Amino acid sequence: MKNKLFIDTNVMLDLLGERVPFYDPIAKIATLSDKGKVKLVVSALSYSTIFYLLSKFEKSDIIKEKLRKFKVISDTSDLTDKIIDKGLSSNFSDFEDALQYHCALKMDCNILITRNVKDFKNSAIPVMTPVEYLKSLKST
Repeated sequence: MKNKLFIDTNVMLDLLGERVPFYDPIAKIATLSDKGKVKLVVSALSYSTIFYLLSKFEKSDIIKEKLRKFKVISDTSDLTDKIIDKGLSSNFSDFEDALQYHCALKMDCNILITRNVKDFKNSAIPVMTPVEYLKSLKST
């Protein structure tokens, strides 16, 4: 079975913002997706967040092109009323993390990729950093 990886906003930002030292591991995972070896999923919420954050450093047409290219190698989980309700009633201390988590569950992702593993300590699915995920591939 191909891994279906939910990509948290901070990791998507690492990739599209080419943030050192976090860029290389997520770039390798994105390459795996481009080659059809894994499936990437992100929340619709991440697109607006990424656009807003990157707009402080780059022109909007460049950011939109990066988002278009990312969209080709990933699926998007809609942010629905049901997910918002689940996020509001969850035990997550951070509402945005709760929304991300419930988007991952909705899309049947089997691993959640984030740099803030501790924020997902009650997750029903494995949570890994990009580096941990890449190491797990080498051990199999």
